[in-house]
Amino acid sequence: MKLPLKTVTSRIDQRRDCLPWDSRFISLRGIVTMRIARDVAFAAILWMSFAGLCSAATAGATPKAIFVILDGIPADVIERVSTPTIDAIASQGGYTRAVTGGPVGQPGETPTVSAPGYMSLVTGTWANKHNVYDNYDLSPNYDYWNLFRLVKHERPALRIGIFSTWIDNRTVLLGEGKSEAGGFLFDHVIDGLELDTARFPTQPMDRQIALVDWAIADEGAAVIAQEAPDLSWFYLQYTDDIGHEYGDGPEFDQAVMDMDARLEKIWAAVSARQQAYNEDWLVVVTTDHGRDGETGREHEGHTERERTIWIACNSQRLSSRFKDIPEIVDIYPSIARHMGITIPEAIASQLDGRSFID
Repeated sequence: MKLPLKTVTSRIDQRRDCLPWDSRFISLRGIVTMRIARDVAFAAILWMSFAGLCSAATAGATPKAIFVILDGIPADVIERVSTPTIDAIASQGGYTRAVTGGPVGQPGETPTVSAPGYMSLVTGTWANKHNVYDNYDLSPNYDYWNLFRLVKHERPALRIGIFSTWIDNRTVLLGEGKSEAGGFLFDHVIDGLELDTARFPTQPMDRQIALVDWAIADEGAAVIAQEAPDLSWFYLQYTDDIGHEYGDGPEFDQAVMDMDARLEKIWAAVSARQQAYNEDWLVVVTTDHGRDGETGREHEGHTERERTIWIACNSQRLSSRFKDIPEIVDIYPSIARHMGITIPEAIASQLDGRSFID
């Protein structure tokens, strides 16, 4: 179980309570002091050795990045249920609570709804700029460049991928191929499976979406393992569907654990690449919104639980921004920083987010 804290910044921090204290020495002040000093020093040596190995392993490595959106999982749930894959990712970098929804009562206030959340992440801006306020009347303002457009403009040779249970993420929100959105094209695409009723026949309560999520995770992970796009987006949906159907309860908890199992496919592919190749992978896992506090079935408003999301990240370069309740809009500049892409001033000046990676 993850620590229900604002941030978990390293393995040493997470395991601080597991240092080998011996209760027999509590009354022997001098010995306790020596034991504490010894254990702290040993832990510091281990950490410095671990950090040195990691630095050596990533020196000159090719930076690559994946961000994953697991739909509609509140922070209190992700901190309570068993999610070993998210824990493994956070153990290499950190876990933190974060915020979505923009500044309440100000122009940037953004509904805690899925599509506005995705757009806030991929553009680094709130809805008053990207102009997506719900899931249906989608009229994105492409003047605010999304992350994929930025990458293709600044580094045309880099390859980008999208693996999504909702095709509109690519075709509408990102505007792939549209001149007004920069005309960029993805190199690797797996989406639209939710429209393939031959492969995924419609089931009551849209339960076929759970199977689509599995396919997206499996097939997308295979692309990561074999092709290693430089920047990829995974979007998995079914947790939000279960939340709307059942609200808080065992069904939702199980859906979250199942989603973590899907994530394991992606994480395993990344881990294998890092062992086999000189690649420095950033993995950022988050959600797009929380849920209401009464039933857990709804979201859209600005209660604390609806606005409180979370981020798990494997980076060892996390800054104080990560520890200080970051926002979903911070993910865009953080990925750019990891990839070594300088955001042009004309774009950077429009961003609402700040990097949480040094």
